[in-house]
Amino acid sequence: MSKLLHVSASPRGPRSESLAIADTFLSAFRDTDPAVPVSTFDLWDGSLPAFGPDAVAAKMAVFAGEEPTGDGWAAATDTFRRFDDADLYLFSVPMWNHGVPYILKQFIDVISQPGLVFGFDPAAGYTGLLTGKRAAVIYTSAVYGPSLPPSFGTDFQAPYFTGWLRWAGVTDISEIHFRPNLVTADAATARAAAHADAREVAKRMIVR
Repeated sequence: MSKLLHVSASPRGPRSESLAIADTFLSAFRDTDPAVPVSTFDLWDGSLPAFGPDAVAAKMAVFAGEEPTGDGWAAATDTFRRFDDADLYLFSVPMWNHGVPYILKQFIDVISQPGLVFGFDPAAGYTGLLTGKRAAVIYTSAVYGPSLPPSFGTDFQAPYFTGWLRWAGVTDISEIHFRPNLVTADAATARAAAHADAREVAKRMIVR
């Protein structure tokens, strides 16, 4: 049976635009197929491990053809298994300083391990191992907008995170954008459009 995992990178709770859109997505998803299990990985809940010196040493051991050991590697593996248990993903990703929140980068660094997220061949390079999975990503920003000049920011958020998904082997990706430039614009129309997109993507995610 399919499983959906919502990976939340926003710490703002009910004040979060990305989480509000995620709630709309999840409501439509459950209405479409109530039998599909849905769980949430709140990256801010304290369960995400650090990826420090011992874990890095274990990762390098894998590249050297050795057996990885240590608590850091075990924690990274456990986190990956929690993520890999699902085949459908919803990511809520607010823009921070033109990029992604540091907690999401930490999550990526924890689970992106050889033999788990990717394979590597010295001649052919990387191969993503998360094939056959589907993802929906909610991208929000308060100041940046695609039609605005660079003084309002640059998008290192969506290219980076969608690029990581594709590198990891996830090629079936739907993006939902809410970028109304809250500093200067009325966001009501853009917000309504983003929530409508979330409902449509959620309905398609199961039947595709």
